[in-house]
Amino acid sequence: MGPSVWSIVVILLIVVLLFGTKKLRNVGGDLGSALKGFKKALSDDDAATDKKDADKSDADFDTVEDKRATEKTVKPTETKTTTKE
Repeated sequence: MGPSVWSIVVILLIVVLLFGTKKLRNVGGDLGSALKGFKKALSDDDAATDKKDADKSDADFDTVEDKRATEKTVKPTETKTTTKE
């Protein structure tokens, strides 16, 4: 079956004796901050994806007034032609 309670206690005792409580506390803190950063990055990524999906619409219909407004603001560009002599 699985390890008994006493064998887990003995293993934990050996680990504490080998590494010391201060080093184990530092490792635990580092692991906790890494997990917190990972969760934050996942939630930020999900929020950005949700916002991006919300900005998209099924169809983008321009009204006649919108087309007229863009036609007025867009100026045709002048092209210069050069001839070689």
